[in-house]
Amino acid sequence: MADPSLTSPSGTPLRSPNASLTLSFPFLREGSRVWEEGKQQPLPRNLPSPLPTKRTRTYSATVRAHSGPMFKGVCKNFSRSQGHGFIRPSHGGEDIFVHISDIEGEYVPVEGDEVTYKVSRVPPKNLKVQAVEVKITHLNPGTKHETWSGQVISS
Repeated sequence: MADPSLTSPSGTPLRSPNASLTLSFPFLREGSRVWEEGKQQPLPRNLPSPLPTKRTRTYSATVRAHSGPMFKGVCKNFSRSQGHGFIRPSHGGEDIFVHISDIEGEYVPVEGDEVTYKVSRVPPKNLKVQAVEVKITHLNPGTKHETWSGQVISS
Protein backbone atom coordinates (compact mmCIF):
# COMPACT_ATOMS: atom_id res chain seq x y z
CA MET A 1 0.00 0.00 0.00
CA ALA A 2 1.04 3.58 -0.61
CA ASP A 3 2.16 5.92 2.14
CA PRO A 4 -0.89 8.12 3.07
CA SER A 5 1.39 11.11 3.54
CA LEU A 6 2.30 11.15 -0.19
CA THR A 7 0.18 13.48 -2.31
CA SER A 8 0.13 14.53 -5.94
CA PRO A 9 0.84 18.15 -7.00
CA SER A 10 -2.93 18.76 -7.02
CA GLY A 11 -3.17 17.66 -3.36
CA THR A 12 -4.97 14.32 -3.80
CA PRO A 13 -3.44 11.40 -1.92
CA LEU A 14 -1.51 8.88 -4.00
CA ARG A 15 -2.64 5.25 -3.85
CA SER A 16 -1.85 1.96 -5.57
CA PRO A 17 -4.00 0.91 -8.51
CA ASN A 18 -6.66 -1.72 -7.77
CA ALA A 19 -5.78 -3.84 -10.81
CA SER A 20 -2.42 -5.51 -11.13
CA LEU A 21 -0.05 -4.01 -13.67
CA THR A 22 1.03 -6.06 -16.66
CA LEU A 23 4.11 -5.30 -18.64
CA SER A 24 4.09 -5.77 -22.40
CA PHE A 25 7.41 -6.32 -24.10
CA PRO A 26 7.42 -5.50 -27.83
CA PHE A 27 9.89 -8.29 -28.65
CA LEU A 28 7.40 -10.96 -27.55
CA ARG A 29 4.79 -9.98 -30.12
CA GLU A 30 3.96 -12.16 -33.11
CA GLY A 31 6.31 -11.40 -36.00
CA SER A 32 9.25 -10.53 -33.76
CA ARG A 33 12.62 -12.28 -33.86
CA VAL A 34 11.91 -14.15 -30.61
CA TRP A 35 8.52 -15.33 -31.92
CA GLU A 36 9.95 -16.30 -35.32
CA GLU A 37 12.96 -18.15 -33.87
CA GLY A 38 11.85 -21.57 -35.07
CA LYS A 39 11.21 -20.43 -38.64
CA GLN A 40 13.68 -20.57 -41.51
CA GLN A 41 15.85 -17.50 -42.15
CA PRO A 42 15.19 -15.57 -45.40
CA LEU A 43 17.46 -16.40 -48.32
CA PRO A 44 19.88 -13.74 -49.62
CA ARG A 45 17.72 -13.20 -52.73
CA ASN A 46 15.12 -11.57 -50.47
CA LEU A 47 17.50 -8.79 -49.49
CA PRO A 48 16.91 -5.37 -51.02
CA SER A 49 19.14 -4.49 -53.95
CA PRO A 50 21.94 -2.03 -53.20
CA LEU A 51 21.70 -0.65 -56.76
CA PRO A 52 19.94 2.70 -56.95
CA THR A 53 16.87 2.67 -59.18
CA LYS A 54 15.12 5.68 -60.60
CA ARG A 55 12.95 5.77 -57.46
CA THR A 56 15.76 5.44 -54.91
CA ARG A 57 18.42 7.56 -56.60
CA THR A 58 19.22 10.74 -54.72
CA TYR A 59 18.34 14.11 -56.20
CA SER A 60 22.00 15.12 -56.50
CA ALA A 61 22.89 11.88 -58.35
CA THR A 62 19.96 12.44 -60.71
CA VAL A 63 21.08 16.02 -61.45
CA ARG A 64 24.69 14.90 -62.06
CA ALA A 65 23.55 12.15 -64.45
CA HIS A 66 21.13 14.47 -66.28
CA SER A 67 23.79 17.13 -66.82
CA GLY A 68 26.38 14.58 -68.04
CA PRO A 69 27.19 13.69 -71.65
CA MET A 70 25.06 11.36 -73.79
CA PHE A 71 26.70 8.10 -74.91
CA LYS A 72 25.82 5.58 -77.62
CA GLY A 73 25.89 1.83 -77.37
CA VAL A 74 24.26 -1.46 -78.31
CA CYS A 75 22.08 -3.57 -76.02
CA LYS A 76 24.11 -6.67 -75.19
CA ASN A 77 21.27 -8.40 -73.33
CA PHE A 78 18.20 -7.51 -71.29
CA SER A 79 15.95 -9.68 -69.14
CA ARG A 80 12.54 -8.23 -68.45
CA SER A 81 11.83 -10.87 -65.80
CA GLN A 82 15.03 -10.07 -63.89
CA GLY A 83 14.63 -6.33 -64.49
CA HIS A 84 18.09 -5.54 -65.79
CA GLY A 85 20.56 -5.97 -68.63
CA PHE A 86 23.81 -4.67 -70.07
CA ILE A 87 24.84 -2.20 -72.75
CA ARG A 88 28.02 -2.54 -74.81
CA PRO A 89 29.41 1.01 -75.24
CA SER A 90 30.23 2.00 -78.83
CA HIS A 91 33.50 3.60 -77.67
CA GLY A 92 34.61 0.29 -76.09
CA GLY A 93 35.27 -0.53 -72.49
CA GLU A 94 33.36 -2.54 -69.90
CA ASP A 95 29.68 -3.38 -70.37
CA ILE A 96 27.38 -1.03 -68.48
CA PHE A 97 24.57 -2.20 -66.21
CA VAL A 98 21.04 -0.90 -66.93
CA HIS A 99 18.03 -1.23 -64.60
CA ILE A 100 14.50 -1.63 -65.95
CA SER A 101 13.37 1.64 -64.28
CA ASP A 102 15.93 3.63 -66.30
CA ILE A 103 14.61 2.65 -69.74
CA GLU A 104 12.54 5.32 -71.44
CA GLY A 105 10.24 4.61 -74.34
CA GLU A 106 7.61 2.05 -75.26
CA TYR A 107 9.76 -0.97 -76.23
CA VAL A 108 11.64 -3.52 -74.15
CA PRO A 109 15.25 -3.55 -75.42
CA VAL A 110 16.56 -6.71 -77.10
CA GLU A 111 20.04 -7.78 -78.14
CA GLY A 112 21.36 -5.58 -80.95
CA ASP A 113 19.16 -2.50 -80.37
CA GLU A 114 21.09 0.78 -80.63
CA VAL A 115 20.62 2.98 -77.58
CA THR A 116 21.68 6.32 -76.17
CA TYR A 117 22.23 6.73 -72.43
CA LYS A 118 23.82 8.78 -69.70
CA VAL A 119 25.77 7.34 -66.78
CA SER A 120 25.41 7.54 -63.02
CA ARG A 121 27.86 6.28 -60.43
CA VAL A 122 26.82 3.33 -58.25
CA PRO A 123 27.21 3.96 -54.50
CA PRO A 124 28.67 3.37 -51.98
CA LYS A 125 32.18 3.50 -53.43
CA ASN A 126 31.20 5.14 -56.75
CA LEU A 127 33.68 2.97 -58.66
CA LYS A 128 31.21 1.50 -61.17
CA VAL A 129 28.62 3.19 -63.36
CA GLN A 130 25.14 2.29 -64.52
CA ALA A 131 23.19 3.54 -67.52
CA VAL A 132 20.34 5.99 -66.92
CA GLU A 133 17.93 7.78 -69.27
CA VAL A 134 18.27 4.90 -71.76
CA LYS A 135 16.47 5.48 -75.08
CA ILE A 136 16.30 3.04 -77.99
CA THR A 137 17.34 4.92 -81.12
CA HIS A 138 17.25 2.06 -83.63
CA LEU A 139 15.45 -1.27 -83.30
CA ASN A 140 17.47 -4.32 -84.35
CA PRO A 141 15.99 -5.37 -87.73
CA GLY A 142 14.62 -8.88 -88.06
CA THR A 143 13.85 -9.32 -84.36
CA LYS A 144 10.59 -9.34 -82.45
CA HIS A 145 10.12 -6.45 -80.06
CA GLU A 146 7.73 -6.30 -77.17
CA THR A 147 6.06 -3.21 -75.75
CA TRP A 148 5.88 -2.76 -71.98
CA SER A 149 2.18 -3.64 -72.19
CA GLY A 150 3.06 -7.04 -73.74
CA GLN A 151 2.21 -6.46 -77.43
CA VAL A 152 4.72 -8.18 -79.78
CA ILE A 153 5.86 -6.29 -82.89
CA SER A 154 8.20 -7.53 -85.63
CA SER A 155 10.74 -5.03 -86.91
